[in-house]
Amino acid sequence: MHAGWLWIVALGLIAIGLIGTVLPALPGAAAVFGGMLLGAWLDDFQRISWVTVVVLGVLTALTFAADILGSVFGARRVGASRLALLGAAIGALIGMFFGFVGMIFSPFLGAVAGELISRGRVGQAARIGIGTWLGLLLGTLAKVALVASMLVIFVSAYFIP
Repeated sequence: MHAGWLWIVALGLIAIGLIGTVLPALPGAAAVFGGMLLGAWLDDFQRISWVTVVVLGVLTALTFAADILGSVFGARRVGASRLALLGAAIGALIGMFFGFVGMIFSPFLGAVAGELISRGRVGQAARIGIGTWLGLLLGTLAKVALVASMLVIFVSAYFIP
């Protein structure tokens, strides 16, 4: 395949990933990383070194952690039980496979279920669920910041010698 077309694919992956950072139905940071890795490879890692690729990979891994930890920390902040925290984490993991709806509702449902099992109080469980949602919002903001950092690092490495 011609390098020009591969650059279009790389930039397309980055664009889809940028959108997917806030819309869980699309791949987010993983697509951004894939596009950047392809761009680095197309340039024979001359401008985008392996060290830069590793840094981008670590930032990508942190975006996945932000997804999971955001909901857990949100639940913890409002006094969630250990089962609610576990439920929020499991819900976030499962939700990744069900697109937008899964990412929105699975951590909430997991936290509520864990809290109900642990303490059996509906009002408390609902409060824990809302805390989980707020944590998800903060996790999404962290993902946006991490992906923006990835973009700045990539563009800087490519265009600034």
